[in-house]
Amino acid sequence: MKANFFTSTLLWAVVGLIAVALTPLFVKSNYWLGVLAFMAINTILAVGLNLLMGYAGQVSLGHAAFYGIGAYTTAILTTQYGVSPWLAMPAGILITCIIAYLVGVPCLRLHGHYLAMATLGFGWIVFIVLVHWDGLTLGTSGVEKIPKLAIGSLVFDNDVKRFFLTWVTAILLLLVSANIVRSRVGRALRALHSSENAAATMGVDVSRYKVMVFVLSAAYAALAGSLYAHVVNFISPSVFGFIVSVELVVMVVIGGMASVWGAAVGAATITMLVEWLRSLGEAVPVFKEFDVIAHGLILVLVMLFLPAGLTVGVRDLVLRWVKRRRPAPAPQEKPKEVARV
Repeated sequence: MKANFFTSTLLWAVVGLIAVALTPLFVKSNYWLGVLAFMAINTILAVGLNLLMGYAGQVSLGHAAFYGIGAYTTAILTTQYGVSPWLAMPAGILITCIIAYLVGVPCLRLHGHYLAMATLGFGWIVFIVLVHWDGLTLGTSGVEKIPKLAIGSLVFDNDVKRFFLTWVTAILLLLVSANIVRSRVGRALRALHSSENAAATMGVDVSRYKVMVFVLSAAYAALAGSLYAHVVNFISPSVFGFIVSVELVVMVVIGGMASVWGAAVGAATITMLVEWLRSLGEAVPVFKEFDVIAHGLILVLVMLFLPAGLTVGVRDLVLRWVKRRRPAPAPQEKPKEVARV
């Protein structure tokens, strides 16, 4: 069973890498390559949040805070202190994990909407700090001239290279996440989701695993934030506001909770929707603030008609359609009874 899972997961990863390698042959627009790079960053964010929400059952409405901490840490270290990006990015992940641990230990004692409100409050606190701590974050002006990533002479200075960088990272993290959820840790997380009391009865250290997955999810967000900072070369607090946390939750729900590959589907769907709404807002100004309404509407429709998410829901619809199209088996004739003498 484990061998079959590893083979299928590796196969999907290889298929994904081949698709990434072929995409620039068909997508010539730098604009769309940039959109696809953002899609990869959103995939990293959604996969991390899915481990927390979909597998462990812990709600977070402030995940954009970890995204912002990772981005600002690497941006400040590289622009103000001259630290190499390859050292600043791990530093951003480490600082984010420490903050996530300090926040997670008290907050994860809460449940349901109390936990959601606590994480929402944390997200607002981080956003306010990013806006008003001018001496460190430069406030609403943002951090400019963040250096580009480079490996030796290879500088990720155009959309094609940045597309490859982000998607290779995203696929590797998808592969790692798929193996995590099939491990002993993944089984413990699913037990938490089903019932914390039952999991504790079976010997699962509930508090430890909740904090661990919270920190792991924050690490994914910090890595995504660091990539975003070095891909765009500019960050400002508006990128890490409440609406981003809402988008992440919608990505997880739409793609399919407790589905690693579904997180990528949800990220792709919402990224394209946001781009379409942005274009629509430029053409028709009245639709500029329609994105929040659209996210809420999509979330309601998915929960009503595809509660398992697009990945599982579409798969089930296809299986039903195939079953209907399959011809019914011919009725078997009953064996004739032999008359007894």
